[in-house]
Amino acid sequence: MKLVDPIIAFQSELQQIRRDLHAHPELCYEEQRTSDVVAAKLTEWGIPVIRGLGVTGVVGVIKNGTSARSIGLRADMDALPMHEVNTFEHASRHPGKMHACGHDGHTAMLLGAAKHLADNRNFDGTVYLVFQPAEEGGAGAKRMIEDGLFEQCPMDAIYGMHNWPGIPAGHMSVAAGPLMASSNEFYVTVKGKGGHAAQPHKCIDPVMIAVQIAQSWQTIISRRTSPLDTAVLSLTQIQAGTATNVIPDEAKMAGTVRTLSWQVLDRIEQQMEQVAVQTAAAFDAEVEFRFRRNYPPLINHPEQTRFAVEVMKTVIGADKVDDQAEPSMAAEDFAYFLQAKPGCYIFIGNGEGDHRTQGHGLGPCVLHNGSYDFNDNLLPVGASFWVKLVEASLPRV
Repeated sequence: MKLVDPIIAFQSELQQIRRDLHAHPELCYEEQRTSDVVAAKLTEWGIPVIRGLGVTGVVGVIKNGTSARSIGLRADMDALPMHEVNTFEHASRHPGKMHACGHDGHTAMLLGAAKHLADNRNFDGTVYLVFQPAEEGGAGAKRMIEDGLFEQCPMDAIYGMHNWPGIPAGHMSVAAGPLMASSNEFYVTVKGKGGHAAQPHKCIDPVMIAVQIAQSWQTIISRRTSPLDTAVLSLTQIQAGTATNVIPDEAKMAGTVRTLSWQVLDRIEQQMEQVAVQTAAAFDAEVEFRFRRNYPPLINHPEQTRFAVEVMKTVIGADKVDDQAEPSMAAEDFAYFLQAKPGCYIFIGNGEGDHRTQGHGLGPCVLHNGSYDFNDNLLPVGASFWVKLVEASLPRV
């Protein structure tokens, strides 16, 4: 690896920042302490700060030279509403809140890059350091855009990075095109006619109708969607009835749909509603169908992806770079940034969990797990990549 020496020397302080953030997790749009820490560090290092975009968002601005070129680097800041089972010293001090996705590490890596860029300024142009709130379901990226991020910070391209357990620590993985899925929810209420369970012929049984709809939905993926189009339809909730001898009036279902393209999502939504309405009608029942689109698919731009891959190779070595990453059906609101600007989203390997200190939970070190912890060995790797990406994007002439 060819990491930046001053960042390596700064690793212990970055680790302290990261672990402090881990111990004080804040949920989406509540990241007040986190944003205060970020803004204070940036200010300490002489970096002008913009606050308030996306409620608790922070943007640091580093300018050098005379070039009009610019680049954006993004880190997410929010935690998850879940219980941490780790008991090490930097475990969450707020019950029901945990940095189980590594956003504390993402923030610390970008802060490490910020300090080096401010101290050395080996570039010509403007760097926007985007510390984003509310990635975990709050669409903080979309909110920052709506609040004028790209008007106040007119960057040419934007890049993001997320740690990924299972990829060897310090390796990087990326792919041009779809890398993460759209995230969508559906809610269905089947309205029948309740009655005595011993007299089903006098009822319109919403439970059995819901079962028919759920089974038919699975054929949308297996028989009506091309095998070459990746899609997931998961029914995760069925709620009906209060007694064993009563056929209820209603049955409710909910779940999620994930796709890697808008076109596939459009077809699945239309077909799900068609199946639900027509199946219910066949049994003289009614149905309410609601489909909510959350995050769009995350689609990396080819040119920026190729560029990022070349920078990765210079930092960690070509043998540690995978430029044909398998897409994930998880979702990520960085997709909103990539709809508005050219850019690329990158995975950095977090390893298998053997980095965890004494006192970690007995569960796996995977995202959204109570035993997870970010690998602090990545801090100089990620920060060095950000620095080299800026210097390659905005070279001095």
